[in-house]
Amino acid sequence: MKRILLPGVIVLALVIGVYFMTQKGEDIVAVVACCKVTIAEMNWASAELMANVDKIILENGYGCTVELVSGATMPTFTSMNEKGVPDVAPELWANAVVEPLTKATSEGRLIVANKAPITGLGEGWWLPPATLKKHPELKTALDVINRPDLFPYSEDKSKGAFVGCPAGWGCQLVNANLFRAFEMEKKGWVLVDPGSAAGLDGSMAKAVERDENWFGYYWSPTSMIGKYKMHKLDFGVPFGGKENWDGCIVKAEKDCADPKVSSWTKSEVNTVVTSNFKENAGVALEFISNRIYPGDVMNGMLVFMTEQKASGKDAAYEFLAKHGTVWEKWVSPEIAEKIKASIKS
Repeated sequence: MKRILLPGVIVLALVIGVYFMTQKGEDIVAVVACCKVTIAEMNWASAELMANVDKIILENGYGCTVELVSGATMPTFTSMNEKGVPDVAPELWANAVVEPLTKATSEGRLIVANKAPITGLGEGWWLPPATLKKHPELKTALDVINRPDLFPYSEDKSKGAFVGCPAGWGCQLVNANLFRAFEMEKKGWVLVDPGSAAGLDGSMAKAVERDENWFGYYWSPTSMIGKYKMHKLDFGVPFGGKENWDGCIVKAEKDCADPKVSSWTKSEVNTVVTSNFKENAGVALEFISNRIYPGDVMNGMLVFMTEQKASGKDAAYEFLAKHGTVWEKWVSPEIAEKIKASIKS
C-alpha cells in the first residue's frame, strides 16, 4: 500500500509546490508550464528571424521544447484554425485572413497575442532619401503626382515613371486602380511593370545608387527599404473606405469601374497563438505578448541576412547579441540572464 500511495503523494506535492511558486512568480513555473511548442517559420526573412528568436528565448529562458515548422500565411492559418497546430504564428499578415481570423478569435480557437509585433511596417509608395533632400516640397503622394517631370520614364522622357508591381502579384491590381483613381495617366505618368521581384528591386537599386529619382511601390520590413533608407510617402488623402478598397481597389479593372482616391489600407500584422498555447504556455505567453521589433532594427537585420546570406537561426543569434536593449525589455531580468548565458556558451 505504501508503494502505491508514495508516488501519488510525490506528484501531489509537486503540483502544490508549482502552484505556490506560480503565485510567487518564480521562474521555475515557466519551465513546468511551458512544455512542447510548435512555431511557424514562415517563408520570408523577417518571419524566419522572429521564429528563431522565439525558439531561442522560449527554450533557454522558459524551458520550453520548441519545434519550428515550415509555414506560409494561408496554409499556416488554416492549419492553426482547423487542427490547432502550429501553436504560434509570429508574423501573420492579418489583412489576408481578416474574416476567418475574426471568426476564429470570437469562437476561442485562436488568440491575437500581439497586435503589432513590428513597428513601422506596411505597403505603399516610396521615395529615396536623396530625392527628398533635393525636393523637400514633396511631402505627399499628391505632391509627387504633380511632378512627373522629376521622374522621367526611360522610354519617353516626357512622361513620369511610376514603378508598380509585377504582373500576377495582388498589389498589381491595387496600384493599377490607384493609378486610375488619381488620374495619373492624364497627369503625365506611365505605370511601369518591373516584370519580377528582381526587376522591382533592380529598378530601385539602380536609381538610388546613381543618385536618380525613383517613385514606386514597395513594402516594409524588407532589406531593400533598410539598405536604401527609403521614405514611405503619406498619400495626402484619407483612406477611401472599406467598400471602395475591398469592393473595388483590390479587384481587377473589369470589377472596379470607378475607383476612388485613397491612402493605402493599414497593414495589420499580428502574432497569433492557439487556445492550447494560451492554456499551457504559462508566463511564456507574456513574452510573446510583449515583444516588439522596432522597424529600423528589423530592416537592419534583414539587410544583415541579405548581405551575409544568413539563415533565420544565424540572424536570431546576431539579433540577440547586438540588440539587448531591445529584447531584454521583453522578459524579466532573470530570464534575460539565462538567455545571455546560453548564447555565450
